[in-house]
Amino acid sequence: MVLLRKSIQRSSPMPEVAELAYTPAVAAATAPIYDRMKRVVPAIEWPFHAPLVHAINELKREHNAVILAHNYQTPEIFHGVADIVGDSLALAAKATQTDADVIVLAGVHFMAETAKLLNPAKTVLIPSRNAGCSLADSITAADVQLLREAHPGVPVVAYVNTSAEVKAEVDICCTSGNAVEVVESLGVDRVIFLPDEYLAKYVATQTKVEIIAWKGHCEVHERFTGAEIEDFRRRFDRLTVIAHPECPPDVLEAADFVGSTARMIDFVGSEKPPRVLMVTECSMSDNVAAASPETEFVRPCNLCPHMKTVTLSSILESLQTLEPRVEIPDALAARARRSVERMLAVKPK
Repeated sequence: MVLLRKSIQRSSPMPEVAELAYTPAVAAATAPIYDRMKRVVPAIEWPFHAPLVHAINELKREHNAVILAHNYQTPEIFHGVADIVGDSLALAAKATQTDADVIVLAGVHFMAETAKLLNPAKTVLIPSRNAGCSLADSITAADVQLLREAHPGVPVVAYVNTSAEVKAEVDICCTSGNAVEVVESLGVDRVIFLPDEYLAKYVATQTKVEIIAWKGHCEVHERFTGAEIEDFRRRFDRLTVIAHPECPPDVLEAADFVGSTARMIDFVGSEKPPRVLMVTECSMSDNVAAASPETEFVRPCNLCPHMKTVTLSSILESLQTLEPRVEIPDALAARARRSVERMLAVKPK
């Protein structure tokens, strides 16, 4: 029997210790769940994950809660406890469609803020207070105000990877999956695009609209290089390279396909390449590999340190305590919500 000890913060000042055991009952209840991820989670690890998975799924029913998990979460979260999965656009859209009372966002803070903006009456939890984002931290509301002063009359498009304060200062949000459509929906010749410089440069190659870019970067994607991609091609025959547009231009130039995380997943599912290199956060390769047995995945592993602060243990504790909660002042939320809702109203091509 494997025992997991987890401190639970109660109303009393001293935490109690609960024991979660990998019992035959837990093994039987979680066997179908493990079957979904057995290609990427070793059997020796499952007795440690299973009691947490079982306890989380029980608490979801107790609290009428759903877990939204980004594609970059680890397989035991993505396949084990998540009810809704996807990229930031999918999570933003699907967050509005749930009847749950509690939303747990297994992702980073700006995603939980976006869920709260679209579900102001619901309890939204972020399991880790440390789940930040280098890209979101690269720009502030004051920066947006200065950009408007420097470029009067030019609309501002903000990647959804931004804080609520920034969203409140812009005209419309976008994701990597709909950035081109959002930019062109404005019907203007020039836009300010923030904060991701590389995504802005990619969008500029896909539209005639002039893009004024901010120089923010994702600490995961900016570490990839075109030389690294070419080295992988030399080492692996029949390699198909698909890359996220937050990567530097030389990486995108070296790739066979460029797209959002959702489009990368769709590409693997439809094209079924024999061997693929997904140039993005490497847990996503694990999650896609679990559902794509016909494809071999080469993993250049750049992990997001912020995403990885969300664990099964932190999700369990969040559901036990219903903390930490995401709260946004009403006046700020009203302004930020407009830019997100305007994004969701843009129809995909």
